[in-house]
Amino acid sequence: MDLPIVVGVDGSEPSLRAVDWAADEAALRGAPLRLVYASLWDRYEGALLAQELGKPLEEVMARDVVGTAEQRARCRRPGLKVTTDVLPEEPEHGLVRESSTAVAVVLGCRGRSGLAEALLGSVSLAVAGHARCPVIVLGGSHDNQARSGIRGRIALGVGDKPAPSAGSAGSAGSAAVRFAVEEASLRGVSLDAVRAWRRSAYAATGHRLLAGERAHLGEHQAADVLEEALRDAPAGLKVDRRAVEGHPRDALIAVSREADLLVVGARRRHGHLGLHLGRVAHGVLHHAACPVAVVPEPA
Repeated sequence: MDLPIVVGVDGSEPSLRAVDWAADEAALRGAPLRLVYASLWDRYEGALLAQELGKPLEEVMARDVVGTAEQRARCRRPGLKVTTDVLPEEPEHGLVRESSTAVAVVLGCRGRSGLAEALLGSVSLAVAGHARCPVIVLGGSHDNQARSGIRGRIALGVGDKPAPSAGSAGSAGSAAVRFAVEEASLRGVSLDAVRAWRRSAYAATGHRLLAGERAHLGEHQAADVLEEALRDAPAGLKVDRRAVEGHPRDALIAVSREADLLVVGARRRHGHLGLHLGRVAHGVLHHAACPVAVVPEPA
């Protein structure tokens, strides 16, 4: 059975923009699209029933929401296989459960204000932190329109190189690398792989023992990590490897201004439920200028 692209919908314009983006992605991959509305309406409505169908008002509204989203997806991508569902549970729990049988989960958020960032943390961050598949979060825009592929670049954040037995974003064949390579290949665009590095305090002050080549040790190490991470990239894929001096979050936010999608990895940590999102992933989810894909890395 083909795994679907899952979209969390709630009737808002940002969630409908996520439907547009996900419909394009599903068509690109030849995958079905699954539209999901999740809410614990019984908790808030109790015995209050709608006049029609004898169902809770929220459930009736939810059916309208997914119906509207379905119609929008079919208009955007005629012939696309679309299914819908209404889940009587918290959105975070429902979408995380959906992630176990999905290619990716796509979510929209309501812009970049302080309130919007708080709202982002309530659902999108929770899903991105615990999902079993890539979670793609679309930041807000002024016109709520989804524009896929306008810049012609996929960006990838390459993290620290792990031990050989671990499958994290810094190693060849990692889940984040594979997802970014697949996205770039499917779209026929180039891949920008970014690895941030920091100059040592001694080198920055011109310490004589770290002069010349040794002053750029961090840059050379970053270049080596990039080469290792992308050693299995297809020969026909154009890859731009960037070793950027500075904070990883700032480097990725900068490259996001030139990309259609930014891909970052999230590692599992022992003793935590699901994934733990570090400060870099958290920062780019809030501030990136393009959609962000958070890809879980196996332990």
